[in-house]
This record gives sequence, C-alpha cells and structure tokens, in this order.
Amino acid sequence: MSTTPHDEGFMAAAIRLSRLHLGRTATNPSVGCLIVKDGVVVGQAVTAIGGRPHAEPQALAEAGAAARGATAYVTLEPCSHHGKTPPCAEALIAYGVSRVVISVTDPDPRVSGRGISMLRDAGIEVDAGVLEAEGRRSLAAYLTRQTKNRPYVTLKLAVSADGMIGREGEGQVAITGPEARAEVQVLRAETDAILVGIGTAISDDPLLTVRTPGLEARSPIRIVLDPTLALPLTGKLVATAREVPVIVVASEEVWPLSADAEGLPPSVLPEYRGRATGLDPSFGPPTRGEIGKERNRSSPVSVGNQSASVDVGQGASSQPISPPVGEMPGRAEGGTSPTDPVDMESRHTALEAAGVEIVYCNPYHPEILLPALATRGISSLLVEGGAKTARLFLEAGLVDRIQLYQAPVVIGEGGIESPLQATDIPSSFAHTGTRMFGEDRLDEYERGF
Repeated sequence: MSTTPHDEGFMAAAIRLSRLHLGRTATNPSVGCLIVKDGVVVGQAVTAIGGRPHAEPQALAEAGAAARGATAYVTLEPCSHHGKTPPCAEALIAYGVSRVVISVTDPDPRVSGRGISMLRDAGIEVDAGVLEAEGRRSLAAYLTRQTKNRPYVTLKLAVSADGMIGREGEGQVAITGPEARAEVQVLRAETDAILVGIGTAISDDPLLTVRTPGLEARSPIRIVLDPTLALPLTGKLVATAREVPVIVVASEEVWPLSADAEGLPPSVLPEYRGRATGLDPSFGPPTRGEIGKERNRSSPVSVGNQSASVDVGQGASSQPISPPVGEMPGRAEGGTSPTDPVDMESRHTALEAAGVEIVYCNPYHPEILLPALATRGISSLLVEGGAKTARLFLEAGLVDRIQLYQAPVVIGEGGIESPLQATDIPSSFAHTGTRMFGEDRLDEYERGF
C-alpha cells in the first residue's frame, strides 16, 4: 500500500461526511467521497437522500476539470455495475483521476473487487484498506445486510446506579439527563427502524420518533412485537401511524381466519423487490419512505414453516427462540390481550384502519424476523425496550452493538432490573469507547464482523 501521511486525514474526513445521510439512503450505503488536488479538497459529496446519485459523481461534478490528476478518497469501493446510474468507477476514469484511495471493499458480489480492477485496468493507482475499521463502522448497517441477510442491531439501555431500567407500573421513568436523551435522538435519526416489545408500548405509551428540531422527518419506522394485537388503539403509536410508519409483529396463531379464502396466512413476508416503486430492483427493496407509501396494504406474513437454517450471521442460534421468561407463547408482554377470534379480527381491522401495518411472524423468532425485515430494505434496527425484548435479542446472539448509558439516578424499590450491566457484557463484544453526557456515562461495545 503506497499511502501518504495525508491519506488517513482525508479518509477520516470522508468517513465523517458519509455519516451525514445515515438512515436516509434507502438500501444503498451512505458513502463519502473527497476529490483532492495538491493537498486541497476540490470536490466532496455524500450519497444523496434516497440513495442516488452516488457520492462519486457528485464530488467529481463539483471538482470539474480539477479532478484530472487528482486523488479520490472513497469510503466504499466504487460500484462497477450498471443500475439506474452508470458505474462510479467509470465516472472516476472519465474525469481522469490518477489515484483512488478506498476504505472498505464492497461485499456485494456485483462489485466486490471489480470496481478496483476496473480502475487499475484504466491505469489508475488504487490503495484500499485505509482506516478500514472506522470505515466498516460507518458502513455497518449496509455490510451486515449484505453479508448476514439481516439488519445491524443496536441495543440501547439506560441503567440507573442501582442497576434498574425503570419502575414497575410507572410508565416512562427519566433515568438519563437531557444531554444523553438528545444523543439518543441522533441515534434514532441515523437508524432505519426502532423496535420495542408490547409491554413497553403499553406501559410507556412512547412515540419513538425523533423530536430534535429539524430532524423530525428522520424518524425511524416503529416496530412493536405484539403477539396478540394488544397495542392500545388510543395510544400515541396508533394515533401517529399515518405520520410515521408503525409495524405490529403478531403471532401467526392470531391470523384472522376470514381474511382469506383458505383460512391460512401467506407463507412469506411480502417482497418489495421489483414492485413499481421507482427503485431499480437490482438495488433491492425500498426502505422507510417507500414502506410508508405501501403500509396501507394488508401485509400479513407467516414464516413459521421457514427453515431454521436461515443464515443470520455470527452468534445466532439455529433453533427457535423461546418466549422470554415469565411470558407464555401467544400472550402479550403486559397489558390485556383479546382472545375471542371476532374481537381479534376487529382489532386487526381497527389497527389497519388507523394506518398500522400488521405482519404475522412469531415475535419470539428474531432469527427469522430479522431477515424478513431485511427484505423490506431495513438495514439498521434499534432495540429500545423493554428488558424482556432486550434479553430475547441478546440470548439469540443477534445484537451487534450495545449502547449502555449509566446514570447516577437511584430507582429503589419496585425497580425493573436491567438485563445487562457493564460487569456482564458478553465476551464476544469489545469495548469501543466511553463518552460523557452531563452526569451520564455512555459505554459502547461492538461485536466483530
């Protein structure tokens, strides 16, 4: 690798740039690109909102004639295939850059190594692997969906000084201060979807949106694990379902029999690839905005017959995941659940009428649910609550990153014990940093790819 002392600095800037559109580029990765001539940045860009145009042609257009003989710093290997736009490698060749520095090679089989070969065949010097660890971190959602066929999962927990995440029967309890809560809003804005269990949805009545002024439009899709359709019709999630998408994951056992002639749910999650959504099918199904347009469709699913050999990545169990301790199959995590089939169908109809999308997939099988979400274009998932849901994903080995906030607040009697504390982080996770937000401490842990 013939890197220069300045290469890491420019690549670090490209990686920072790439983070600007995290969670906003549909199924495409958010890539940063700098065009540098004689030590000066003459063009820069990040993948556009919605996924197109890509970063490279935008940065090259900004640089114009100055791109000839320049060095391009790109966080992900330039694409080499024709989709809705020509290959980015071709654009770099056409503008006459003399060198391309890449952080991460693309695992997509349509690209992997081919973009580099195309550039080298054109006489362009290529160096790859510059700040690769940092680049992979910024591209974690895209890389996970490409290599593991599921979203990248972040578990966020806020834990009191006495090891609690809340108090029984009191709904939302403020554990962290305003600075930490503001940081969580940023995390939500960078994430495709956020998931909670029905117990949290009932007891806390959360919005799960981004409330930072100016970032409200970046609210993630909201997903509730709700086996028996217990989500309150008067709650905030249902009331705002037409503004920000809400997906309820119900058990196949509560599928309303009159909904189809056979009395059986469809066998797979609806596949969005190739629909008339304006997206190039080769780039996969739509995310967030596209799902919002489609969510009034009835989208029941059943994946109960799917093979347990689904590849869900490192650490995942190949066996069905049992319901959380203290919770029986088919029962909600707290709250009152309808049991009469007529009432169940009535709730199904009422939820859909309010704009909620209902999918049928055993909520206690995250090893099947996650790949199903990936087919919907969801590349990153934030698990926020509650304790049982957090434990479910941890025990399944399907958490990639842990954000553990520790606050000086004491909950005391009646507290809900955290499923995880700093003293019992699984050995497969590495500590990647500590930050302070006021009096609250954030420790981050990541599982290796």
